Amino acid sequence: MSAKESKIGLVMAGLLLSILMASMDNTIVATAMGTIVADLGGLEKFIWVTSAYMVAEMAGMPIFGKLSDMYGRKKFYLAGMLLFLLGSILCGTAQTIEQLSIYRAIQGIGGGALVPITFTIIFDVFPPEKRGKMTGLFGAVFGLSSVFGPLLGAYITDYISWHWVFYINLPLGILAFILILANYSESLEHRSQKIDWAGAITLVGAVVCLMFALELGGNKYDWDSSIILSLFGGVILLIPAFIFIERRASDPIISFPMFKNRLFASSTIVGLFYGISFIVASVYIPIFVQGVNGGTATNSGLILLPMMLGVVVSSQAGAISAARLGYRNVMIVFAVIFAAGIYLLSTIDSSTSRTAITVYMIIVGLGTGASFSVLSMAAIHHVLPANRGAANSTMSFVRQLGMTIGITVFGIIQRNEFSDKMKDAFAGMKMTAQQTGAFKDPRALLSQELRANIPGPVLDKITNALAGSIADAFLWALIPAVLVVIFVFMLTNDKLAGQKAKTADKTKQA
Repeated sequence: MSAKESKIGLVMAGLLLSILMASMDNTIVATAMGTIVADLGGLEKFIWVTSAYMVAEMAGMPIFGKLSDMYGRKKFYLAGMLLFLLGSILCGTAQTIEQLSIYRAIQGIGGGALVPITFTIIFDVFPPEKRGKMTGLFGAVFGLSSVFGPLLGAYITDYISWHWVFYINLPLGILAFILILANYSESLEHRSQKIDWAGAITLVGAVVCLMFALELGGNKYDWDSSIILSLFGGVILLIPAFIFIERRASDPIISFPMFKNRLFASSTIVGLFYGISFIVASVYIPIFVQGVNGGTATNSGLILLPMMLGVVVSSQAGAISAARLGYRNVMIVFAVIFAAGIYLLSTIDSSTSRTAITVYMIIVGLGTGASFSVLSMAAIHHVLPANRGAANSTMSFVRQLGMTIGITVFGIIQRNEFSDKMKDAFAGMKMTAQQTGAFKDPRALLSQELRANIPGPVLDKITNALAGSIADAFLWALIPAVLVVIFVFMLTNDKLAGQKAKTADKTKQA
């Protein structure tokens, strides 16, 4: 093996470790969430632990992607890694759910650099005929880390402390940082561009206003309150301002002409709807197991394993198949499987067996995994090297937007449905002060010690209400899942293998 090949191998090892760390972090946190809420309180705010990370990551993706095109991948990749590790340290010290949400946002900013730049480096380093195999390898590592993540998170949460689910990132992150720092040498020329600060500010502002309006509206503030109306007003003003700025900027963060390319546009749209539906399964099934079935964090972690095993299989299978059958043919099959899995999850209730939930999760995982590998390859199939960072980060940004919208909107649906079902269940029921206090503390459902103090008939009503509210959220999530099936037909049937990189875009890209 030559010295150059050896260095590429070490770079790949560093990239794989970073994907391992980032993806495992998400599943570990999902597994530990029930215990975290039981410790810190704030069940009504737990969604922000997830959404704060996703909002920050989403806002950072197009910015870091553009900067990597301008000044090089390496420096921004390493900067993102440092921010991610700093956020991990801070998360481990959190004492309240609000602190944890803020620290997760810092983590998210770092993640906004790691994910898109990783896949861009693959396309920079490897020729077209090897990209499918490499992308599939990353998809498989993502899936495998998602398998071990729940197990590791459950073990740490039950036997050490949930704080350590964040500290586990440090050894992996430091090793990945050293490997990339020492071995990755960029050979691409980067043209001088202007940083689109106005676009960045309006983009982040619009996303933050939208998420706060959706989360706080109808909860802490009335929908017609001045605060909520002002937040929606900010969205209405900032989105057109962002579009206006981007269409006139010499070097925009998001180049709208890229969307004239059918393969890029369709991949991005399909990724959006995938993100909206998939995040619901990742977040609410562990809550279902711990809150409805009374399981431990270990049980919550184990329930994610079937889905992640499905992700591993279909991610690798999708990447390999795309080289032979084409993007559209492959994704049609997996999109139908995905929609079927979401439908099955919408049928769960407090009596649904663990075996049935396991099967449903496998189906969702099988339908999802290919989207990570195939859509990422399709999005930058026709993109010039100098614009791959922007293209990949834009696609990742839109998928993350979908996940952020999904966790917020379906979080509102689940919360409201739970509240309504609780009112119906206990309408006219006379209870002692002790019983009332027991079921009004939402943490009681997630803590085995507190749960044991709730009378059986009362506990049944609460768990039925929680199960019904989660099933309703999945039923609404079926809408974007069906849209995945519809829009996947927009993909072209280009094949990765044997395709030479285009020397010019059909669209004028920034």
